[in-house]
Amino acid sequence: MRKQIEKVLEVMRADYRQWSYRGWNTDNHRDPLYVEYKDSLEVTEGSRYYKIISNRSGQRTVQGFVVKAGHKKFKEGDLLKAASWAAPATNFARGNIFDSDTLTTDNIRWTGIK
Repeated sequence: MRKQIEKVLEVMRADYRQWSYRGWNTDNHRDPLYVEYKDSLEVTEGSRYYKIISNRSGQRTVQGFVVKAGHKKFKEGDLLKAASWAAPATNFARGNIFDSDTLTTDNIRWTGIK
């Protein structure tokens, strides 16, 4: 499952890179910001979810959650939007990390899981 979560992080990084270069003539102008963002992403493991965190300039924010094991409402690998620091929004899954159609910027942005 860690390999699939790394793919989610790759989509987030690619989306940030695309967003940060809009309107600039040179790719080098914002490169330090991209490196900072790329290095800021981390994954922590809880009892029911993996939590995706961005830690930029000392500001930690939750980008989303990944379900560890299936339970009555969600399957293993479901992507959930963050409702708060400690809990995901449990209204519906935003996709699944085992579904390659989910791993696009339509569902996952650099700002978090949509």
